[in-house]
Amino acid sequence: MKIHRRGARAALLSLAVACAVAVAPACAQAPAQTAPAAPTAAKLYDSFTLDSKILGETRRINVYAPPGYATRGRDRHPVLYMPDGGLQEDFPHVADAVDRAIADGAIAPMFVVGIENTQRKRDMTGPTEVAEELKLAPTLGGSARFRAFIRDELIPQVERRLRTDARRGIVGESLAGLFVAETFLREPRLFDVYIAISPSLWWNRDALLTQAPALLRENLKALPRRTLRLYSADEDNIAPQTQRLADLLRAQAPAGLTWGYWPRPDLTHGTIYRAVEDESIRAAFAAPARAPRK
Repeated sequence: MKIHRRGARAALLSLAVACAVAVAPACAQAPAQTAPAAPTAAKLYDSFTLDSKILGETRRINVYAPPGYATRGRDRHPVLYMPDGGLQEDFPHVADAVDRAIADGAIAPMFVVGIENTQRKRDMTGPTEVAEELKLAPTLGGSARFRAFIRDELIPQVERRLRTDARRGIVGESLAGLFVAETFLREPRLFDVYIAISPSLWWNRDALLTQAPALLRENLKALPRRTLRLYSADEDNIAPQTQRLADLLRAQAPAGLTWGYWPRPDLTHGTIYRAVEDESIRAAFAAPARAPRK
């Protein structure tokens, strides 16, 4: 795959997108704090389209490749997948965070694969019986099909195009964080690293949390060697649910699952993604420490 150097678009709409798709209470938080500055540096990225039989539509995929990747022929790298992965969504600032972490030596080189949205509420949510949620979009509850698209169409395509290694991660915030948490609970083998930032676990009256104890027991053997990082902000309809999931993991998580919950009441729903992406990516994909020279 040929990677071209282009300028990442700095004028991001991630805050507006996050609030536009959330149920009204999810955005009724404290006044927005000043978000970190948008990335301005030129990054290595390219895009391709994928005709999905599973979704019945064409999806645009954006790819960040680590510096020097195009000039080397044998190196293989992990992949960080992300919903909300459009150039006007969260892809540029996540790719920028990965690029900085690589430059600092905090993580080994890796790819970022962003999935641009078409019908976000459809793809990120499971079924719902809540009347207010049913009014949010014409089609909801498509998370299982979206996960099948990632598993059966996107990942094989990425692995054909790029020199990937066996390690995969996924990161998402708000409804995308819900999708990350749902994937961890329902199909933990799909990824090695899960980063769920302010996951909208309130969906369908906390249905995923209600199902979580049984799902954890069902997938007990698949959880070791996985990593899960949970974050929440000052959100009265997200932080309590995320704490409930953390309490459940504390009681049921098997040995070998690396997980943690970091509540950030100093942040808001609109500022948390960029505030914690650096630390979450660096911690989840930390480069192995080099042995001291003798």
